Amino acid sequence: MNINIVTIVVILANVIPSFIGFKDYSFFERYKFHIGSIKKGERIRILTSGFLHVDVTHLLFNMLTLYFFAPIVVAYFGSVKFLIVYLISLIAGNLLSLNFHKGEYHYSAVGASGAVTGILYAAILLQPDMRLGFFFIPIPIPAYIFGIGYLLYSIYGMRNRVGNIGHSAHFGGAIGGYVITLLFFPSLIWVQPLMVGLLALPIVILFILEKSNKL
Repeated sequence: MNINIVTIVVILANVIPSFIGFKDYSFFERYKFHIGSIKKGERIRILTSGFLHVDVTHLLFNMLTLYFFAPIVVAYFGSVKFLIVYLISLIAGNLLSLNFHKGEYHYSAVGASGAVTGILYAAILLQPDMRLGFFFIPIPIPAYIFGIGYLLYSIYGMRNRVGNIGHSAHFGGAIGGYVITLLFFPSLIWVQPLMVGLLALPIVILFILEKSNKL
């Protein structure tokens, strides 16, 4: 697989600050996502937290996912638009987390998961018929089924506070990736309306649950 220079730059932009944060606790604390600090005006954390990670495993998982799916988005949009999708997904993920956890002063999080999920969802929207294989699933499954299932699980995780995972950031990132992909490539709406509609289904469900106060 040929990896574009912009993907390498994004990976390094995650690796370098993350390793600094592993060794420097004050650096990590200064730039992580923290509801109380953001409410006090430190909005830069909405961006900077997306380039920090808890540990090497967390970092490796996100960067491997990015490595596999970034080339699809770069191939369709080019380097600049890829960066826009990445950054908007990162910010969208943290904004949804901010809204979802707004009453939890001490809630904190780090990681590129929102941005990476946005790239993943953009890649699925662009190539919904590609097949994804996983260690725990013996038969590769269509990407669109994985995308829908992943977001439905994220809704479940948000409602039930499952694990130490930022489900809201994942979901917000996916929304960012979905919306900006359609803005960059609006012909998808009439070229493959069924896929566009199916991939929007979890987003609609989340909106309905939010409006009915069931989250």
